[in-house]
Amino acid sequence: MVYPVVGRPPRDAGGPAGSTYAAVLVRVGGAADGRCSQADVMDALRRMRFTGWISPPEGEWVVAVSARAAGPVALRRRDVIAVGAALAAELGVPVLVVRVLRDRQLVLIGWRDGEEIGRYVSDPSFDHEDRTDMLTEPVGVEYAGVLADLCGHPETQEDLIELLIAELDAESFIESERLSAVLKLLQLPTWVVSAAALPRELSTGPRRADLTRLGAGAQGVRGVIRRWGSSPIRRRRRQSPVIPDPPRQSMDIDPWLL
Repeated sequence: MVYPVVGRPPRDAGGPAGSTYAAVLVRVGGAADGRCSQADVMDALRRMRFTGWISPPEGEWVVAVSARAAGPVALRRRDVIAVGAALAAELGVPVLVVRVLRDRQLVLIGWRDGEEIGRYVSDPSFDHEDRTDMLTEPVGVEYAGVLADLCGHPETQEDLIELLIAELDAESFIESERLSAVLKLLQLPTWVVSAAALPRELSTGPRRADLTRLGAGAQGVRGVIRRWGSSPIRRRRRQSPVIPDPPRQSMDIDPWLL
């Protein structure tokens, strides 16, 4: 089965091309065998002083989303990836982080039993200031199998590889489209691709009123005050590259050309 990933954005993309957003998906049912609940996830995020929205359970998953994915979203300057790692270590359940950066880079990272098991980046050069000689081909396609298994659908491995390895036309696609196909394939909440629309109502998925909003770990007025107080600091901090030392083009010169 092949899912189309080239063309115009999906209708539920939740915003124009260039959107940045991320989500931490915590598997609280199924393989986790009920070892944690939405309340456990919420308590952990409160202690981390996470800023974002938390969904009610959807099947086996609880989702924490952030429209401010390109920088710290929690205490100790944790970005969304670090939040995912901390939740995996504390709760001991499967965790998947998805991140889209300006709709030109897709990141998928999975953890099992508190340990990272796979990291995929569609364009490892995109979040580096100096992209000279960096390769733009996807990195981590080989982890498709373990990521599919993490989500409870190992049978989708081959289809997932096709999605992750596809070379897309930079003039006619956004990474939200690839992510939408990945979420559908792995039977994960597809509304995640509309996260950039928050705090407005989402075109698909839960109502805004059904999402719990945290501002630096607090709800309500206290959360608003904390959120505004932390925003200026967080905006000044640049996110770390997902792949610190991505592959580069070989600079070897063919001796026959000399």
